[in-house]
Amino acid sequence: MKYMNREGEPQESTTTQDEILEFLYTHAIGRLMLKPLVAPSFSKFMGKVLSSRLSKVFIKPFIKSSEIDMDEYQNTTYTSFNDFFTRKIKADMRPLTGDCQTLISPCDGNVTVYPISSETTFSVKHTEYTLRTLLQSRRLASRYEGGYAFVIRLTVDDYHRYCYVADGIKSKNYFIPGLLHTVNPIANDYTPIYKENAREYTVLHTREFGDVIQMEVGALMVGKITNHHEEDEVLRGEEKGYFEFGGSTIIVLVKKDRIKIREDLLTNTANEYETKIHQGEEL
Repeated sequence: MKYMNREGEPQESTTTQDEILEFLYTHAIGRLMLKPLVAPSFSKFMGKVLSSRLSKVFIKPFIKSSEIDMDEYQNTTYTSFNDFFTRKIKADMRPLTGDCQTLISPCDGNVTVYPISSETTFSVKHTEYTLRTLLQSRRLASRYEGGYAFVIRLTVDDYHRYCYVADGIKSKNYFIPGLLHTVNPIANDYTPIYKENAREYTVLHTREFGDVIQMEVGALMVGKITNHHEEDEVLRGEEKGYFEFGGSTIIVLVKKDRIKIREDLLTNTANEYETKIHQGEEL
C-alpha cells in the first residue's frame, strides 16, 4: 500500500493481512477458500465469536502486532474482542479542525478524493464502480455530478468509531444489503468490491455545504454497521456510529462548488497515494 503519512512523507508497507489476502485472491486454492469466507452466514458467525468472552485472548496479541498505542484510549476492562475493537478514544485525542465552515474527516484512515462525473467511474485501488451503482439511485447520483467523492479506508488498527462531518439535519438511514467482503486494496484488484458490500448512508442537510452524503461500507467479518440516529439534528464531531471487526470504508459525497479541497489530498490521489488522516481533520 502506498500512502502519505501525517508528516507528508511517502510510505509503502505490506501487512500480514495483505499477505493473507494476496494468497486468497491470487491462488486457485485461496479463491476456493474465499467463497465460504465472504458468505453473510460466516460473517455473522464470526461476529458472535468475536463478541464472546473467549475472544478476549486475541486482544493483547492484536495490540502488539498492530502496534496500537493504548494510551490514546479510555482505560477500561474489555469483555470481548469486539468490545476492544469498538473501544472509545480519549476526548482530547481527536480535536476538531477549524469551525463549522470546515468539513472534517469522519474517521481515522487513508483518504483519496475523486471528481464526480456521469462519464467516469471511481477507482478504489483498481476497483471500478459508478456513483449510481454505489447509491443504487440514478436520480440521487445525478445531483452530485461535478462534485467530489472522498473515500476513506480504515485498516484494522485504526479507530473504528466515526462522527458527522458537519452540523445539519440528517435523513433516515438507507441500508443497501450486499455480500460482506474485504476492502483491502489487494482484494480490490480481483473483485468488484463496492458492488458486493453491505452499506448504509444518510443525507446530511447542511447550511455550509448543502446536502452531503455520508456512507459506511461494511467488510469481511463485520457483523454489522451500527449507527446511533435516525432522522435528527446532529453536530459536527458528534459520534455517528461504529464498525465491528474488519477493514471498513467511509465515503463522503459533496455537490459541485460547495467546498475547497485540501491541495495535498488532490495531489496525492493524482500520484496514486492515499493520505493518512485522523478523525476531525479538515477535508
